[in-house]
Amino acid sequence: MSLEGPLLLLGCGKMGGALLAGWLDRNLPAAQVTVIEPQAAAVADFTARGVVHVGAVEQVPGDLRPKVVLLAVKPQMMDGALPPLARLVGPETVFLSIAAGKTVDSLTALLTPEAAVVRAMPNTPAAVGRGMSVLYANARVDARQRALCAELMAAAGETAWIEDEALMDPVTALSGGGPAYVFLLIEALAKAGIASGLPAELAERLARVTVAGSGELVHRSDLPPATLRENVTSPGGTTLEALKVLMAEDGLQPLMTKAIAAAARRSRELAE
Repeated sequence: MSLEGPLLLLGCGKMGGALLAGWLDRNLPAAQVTVIEPQAAAVADFTARGVVHVGAVEQVPGDLRPKVVLLAVKPQMMDGALPPLARLVGPETVFLSIAAGKTVDSLTALLTPEAAVVRAMPNTPAAVGRGMSVLYANARVDARQRALCAELMAAAGETAWIEDEALMDPVTALSGGGPAYVFLLIEALAKAGIASGLPAELAERLARVTVAGSGELVHRSDLPPATLRENVTSPGGTTLEALKVLMAEDGLQPLMTKAIAAAARRSRELAE
C-alpha cells in the first residue's frame, strides 16, 4: 500500500478488524499501525503480526503524527473518544470515519473545524473482501488524502465517492443495510421451499447456494441484472409464473422502495 507514515486505528471490532486484516494482507507494514482498543484479546492476532496496541487514547505516544486516523468505534462512543484526538489535527492528517450516522460536521465539532474528515459507509461483506464503501470528504481533504482513503477502503472491496453528503442516507439504506435484505431473501426462499415440501436442510442449502452463486454471476458479468433475469426466464415456464407474482404492482419492487425509504428516513433521524 502507498501509506507513507503512521496509521492510527480507533477501535478494532468486526469492521475495523476486517479493514486492518485487509491492509496487512496488502503488505502494509504492521509497525506503522497503532490500534486503540480496550479489549486486548480483540487485537491479539494483529499484535502477533507486529501491530502496536494501546488500551486507551491517552496512551497514544505524544509524538505520533499519523497520516490517517481511522475512526471505527460505535457512533455512540464518538462523543467521548474524539476530543482527546483533537491534538492530532493538522494538514498532514486525515480522519476517516466509518461510524454510521455521524456527519462530517458532527465529527469536526468533536475535533476542530480545521480537521480534514472523510466519512465512509462500508458494509459487512467487507469481512470477505467483497464490500462496498461510499465516501464523502469535506473541503479540507486534499487529493492525496482522498486517494489514500479510497485505497484503504478498497482493502474491503469496491469504493465510490459522492459529493453531496445528504446522499449518505440512501446509501446507508441501500448498501449499508443491503446485506440484511439479502439474508432475509435467503430465509424467505428457504421457508417457501419448506412450504412446498422440501426438507428444511435441503431448502436452506438451495437458498444459500442459489443466492451466493447468483451474486457471483452478476459480479462477474457485464450484463445488466435485468438481462440476466430475462436469460433465466423461459416463455411459459416456471420462473415466469413466479416472476408474475414478484413483479406485480404490489410485488417486490414497491415493497423494496418502501423499505429503502424507511431506512433512509431513519438514517436522517439518527444524524439529527
